[in-house]
Amino acid sequence: MPVVSSLPRTLVNPLIKDKVTFLKTAAETNGAYTLVEVELAPGGGNNLHYHVDYIEVFEVVEGTLGVQCGKENFHLQPGETATVPRKAVHRFYNPSQQERVIFHVTIKPARQFEELLRIGYGLATDGKTNQKGVPNIWYLALMFEKGETYFPSIPFWLQRGLVKVFAKIARFLGMDQHLHKYYLERSHN
Repeated sequence: MPVVSSLPRTLVNPLIKDKVTFLKTAAETNGAYTLVEVELAPGGGNNLHYHVDYIEVFEVVEGTLGVQCGKENFHLQPGETATVPRKAVHRFYNPSQQERVIFHVTIKPARQFEELLRIGYGLATDGKTNQKGVPNIWYLALMFEKGETYFPSIPFWLQRGLVKVFAKIARFLGMDQHLHKYYLERSHN
């Protein structure tokens, strides 16, 4: 786990148009949860995905937040919350084309979510992803393994198997050490 105090608390992802600030890190909660504040630009959002081993609780601070969970869409207002259970296909988005939205996300348990964000946002900021924020297959496998994140369009068993194989090759090639050193051991924006 990184020495959190030496790393920036705020990360920016220019591709999905958001800014994330760590309010509570895994180190600060002994792994119980990670709490982030997200500022999402008009029209911003992420793709449908799911997590195997943690839940996410979204709480709106300012603006309107769209949360799609399964086939349902919710438009949350300030003070409202939505909980996404383990393995639920979901995404968040800003339905407004004019107003930003600010919201908190609690990830329980913390697992390695912070590391996933630091690596993903670092790669996006450094131009090491495509326009959709997807890095090369080796980095992607390491990130998915760390974040326990999967896409609904590919069967879970196939994704998990491919992630394990590609992550093992990436570790053999030293790519995990590169990501760790570059994004988790030094201050990087």
